[in-house]
Amino acid sequence: MSETVQQLSKLISQGETLTVEFKSDLKSLPDRDLLAAVVSLANTDGGELLLGVEDDGRITGLHANHFIVSGIPSLVANKTNPALSIRVERLELQGKSIARISVPKSRQLVSTSEGLLLRRRLKLDGTPEAVPFYPHEFIQRQSSLGLVDPSAMLMEQISVDQLDPLQRLRLRNAIKKYGGEQSLFSLADEELDGALGLVMEHQGRKCPTVAGLLILGNETLLRQHLPAYEVAFQVLRGTDVRVNEFYRKPVLETFEEVELQFKPWIVEEEIQVGLFRVPVPNYDRRAFREAFVNALVHRDFSTLGAVHIKLDDDGLSISGPGGFIEGVNLNNLLVAPPRSRNPLLADIIKRIGLAERTGRGIDRIYEGMLRYGRPAPDYFLSNAYTVTLFLSNASADLDFLKMVVEQEDKLGTMSIDSLIILSRLREERRLTTTDLAPSVQKPEANVRATLEKLVETGFLEPHGTGRGRSYMLSAWMYQNAGQRAEYIRQAGFDSIQQEQMVLKFITTHGVIKRADVIELCRLTKDQSAKLLTQLAHEKKIHKHGDRRGSYYNFNP
Repeated sequence: MSETVQQLSKLISQGETLTVEFKSDLKSLPDRDLLAAVVSLANTDGGELLLGVEDDGRITGLHANHFIVSGIPSLVANKTNPALSIRVERLELQGKSIARISVPKSRQLVSTSEGLLLRRRLKLDGTPEAVPFYPHEFIQRQSSLGLVDPSAMLMEQISVDQLDPLQRLRLRNAIKKYGGEQSLFSLADEELDGALGLVMEHQGRKCPTVAGLLILGNETLLRQHLPAYEVAFQVLRGTDVRVNEFYRKPVLETFEEVELQFKPWIVEEEIQVGLFRVPVPNYDRRAFREAFVNALVHRDFSTLGAVHIKLDDDGLSISGPGGFIEGVNLNNLLVAPPRSRNPLLADIIKRIGLAERTGRGIDRIYEGMLRYGRPAPDYFLSNAYTVTLFLSNASADLDFLKMVVEQEDKLGTMSIDSLIILSRLREERRLTTTDLAPSVQKPEANVRATLEKLVETGFLEPHGTGRGRSYMLSAWMYQNAGQRAEYIRQAGFDSIQQEQMVLKFITTHGVIKRADVIELCRLTKDQSAKLLTQLAHEKKIHKHGDRRGSYYNFNP
């Protein structure tokens, strides 16, 4: 069985998904149904259409009409608008032929030549289905691909006279308060509106953009013209609801009121580090601001639903309608180029000074958790429709914070990569470059460079060489944390002690395997193999068998 056929068999065994569709061809699938299936895949995430496979995964084969698959790409190209290019190959599975149709994800909306426009979604039971692509979803799709900017759309039915002058005053105060672009201060109202893109001219009259309405509108206008816009702030203690407020006010006013609601729930203590008193809040204010602003700015305004801020016994959750924008996912959050679903609104917020101007607000959110020795921000509840951030209210590790502050006083701000690495090693004790790369979301070469810098500054100790080289917190780190015994346990034993432990194990149990050495001496696979090979070379023990079945004892 070829590798391709093996992969396909595995794919079929996993059932239908958003990117895998089965179609029966026992009665010759009509062209209209074939095209509908291809279009729905292209308008979602692309994927594989397997013709000749039943919904339950049974392989029933191709009808004679589709046995020659070379005509399918031409059919699809001629019957879709814009023309879609697909790849098709015929494969033999279980003695029957099936067609594997590979459909690329389209960068624009695709319909059949009859005007049928479909997309795929998951039903409540987790199985996929094809549903119509409605007009109100067009902008949502295009904005997620970065093809249009919904926040720059003109609100032609609203005149500039309807905007709230108090909100413009609030805008000027925000620029001053948050350190926005100083050049904006000297502009007259009309010039300020134009410079920020709040108002644009259309057919001889000036109209606000969506972003302009969000900044300068009033509650009545927002309810009428942007019904999806809403912010909810909730505080729960057990099953008791302490606070449950909903806002439809302009963005800056909403931000100020939510910050006031959030402030009483911040509990702060102080620690002495050298000559300085360092505040230790239960929630970092800058991290909260970035997270809240991100939820406001990057939300999908075509989808009903509020931006939710919830404080409960476990921590702080912030969620907003709309999944991650195209190209951003859980595996590249820290390194993906900054992109927004609403570029104009995001630019305005940065220029005001409310958000990180580099677009790397995610770094500030991570820093606001990790430098206090708390768990990393958690985005794992996010899905295709909502981005959810959870910040744990776990107690700060004060010893760790002291070490970070002392290091920053000597060498400057510690990088996010370093904080992530130290955080993981605090939890998992000893890790390799390969183990750490997914958390840092960078190539192993970059991670290795960061690790070696942490070794130079005394934060880490390396063990071993090559790919098996592992890292752990240094003796200095454990000593500062009052965990000297824990350091000895993690550092393991010197080579002479390891040798004696192996020999003692064989004396007691008769034989030893590499897995036993890994557990006994706390070594990596490569380190344990090297130790056993060395003892065998010195004829202190003898190897029997090969590969996984090998073991060692005293008998030659």
